[in-house]
Amino acid sequence: MQSIGDFFITLNDVLLKMTWLENSVNYILLNWMKMDETSLWFKGVSFFFFDVIKIFILLSVLIYISSYIQSYFSPEKTRKILGNIKGVPANIIGALLGTVTPFCSCSSIPIFIGFTKAGLPIGVTFSFLISSPLVDLASVILLASIFGWNVALAYVIVGLVIAVIGGSMISFFKMEKYVEQFVLNTRNQETVEIELDDYMSNKERRTYAFDQVKEIIQKVYIYIFIGVGIGAIIHGFIPATFIEKVLGDKNPFSVILATLVGIPMYADIFGTLPIAEALVLKGVGIGTVLAFMMAVTALSLPSIILLKKVVKKQLLFTFVGIITLGIIITGYLFNIFGYLFI
Repeated sequence: MQSIGDFFITLNDVLLKMTWLENSVNYILLNWMKMDETSLWFKGVSFFFFDVIKIFILLSVLIYISSYIQSYFSPEKTRKILGNIKGVPANIIGALLGTVTPFCSCSSIPIFIGFTKAGLPIGVTFSFLISSPLVDLASVILLASIFGWNVALAYVIVGLVIAVIGGSMISFFKMEKYVEQFVLNTRNQETVEIELDDYMSNKERRTYAFDQVKEIIQKVYIYIFIGVGIGAIIHGFIPATFIEKVLGDKNPFSVILATLVGIPMYADIFGTLPIAEALVLKGVGIGTVLAFMMAVTALSLPSIILLKKVVKKQLLFTFVGIITLGIIITGYLFNIFGYLFI
């Protein structure tokens, strides 16, 4: 049993944590570029190059896999699946389907509009809208590569619970009347810009998956560079004492502050992971870090502005309020019981 455990630990280090890549980057910086291992510049530069290369490798592989899986779920098939299920089970299916769509919050809005026009219950479409940017295959693997499987799986469960509860509450309050009328009046128009066919060949599915890798990488690469850059600055140059004072456990408002700071930002989970990693290394509680990540991915200001174009303010405020409260509660619970996951 011990040998099996050691095998999986080694496999995790090689494939996810990529310790070989970190060692290679450090070797080049120390032996070829003659950097001082004790300098702040070395810490920042090492963090930047290692995380950029690692994220792009993992992201390319994982987007390909998740997109190949997604090719089996055309919009029409998805609508049929969701249309035949009612109540909370429908919200659960909507949240789970959101996990196989590798989109940021803004990219999820057209899908949300398409589902709403197709006549799906508003609560189900909101469960999808919440889970799609929060949880997907790529984010789970990347989270595991940084924080370990316990944190990654806990994050997935929490993300799905928030999506299901959020969608269920919107259904319970019967908020369909707060969807803009132009959406309801054009149900036959197609706004989902994903061309999937239930009868695609394996070659077509592989081509689709490869095209998705190129398309999504082109959309997110700048945020990855920005996120890794911020993470490198935090990791290499900002004193741990300052970070702990602002976002540490001794500040009772750290989770709320991290949530509020995350909302105005626009990035997906891939851009926030390097920042989160740097904050954890500086001693910030895991709950505070996850609250920041969730706020950036699920409540980014641009996505709220886009959503305002298709729903009225009553529904928009309810959506933002439910998700914000769920994120804050999650953050404090993780900070209190974080020792169970680390």
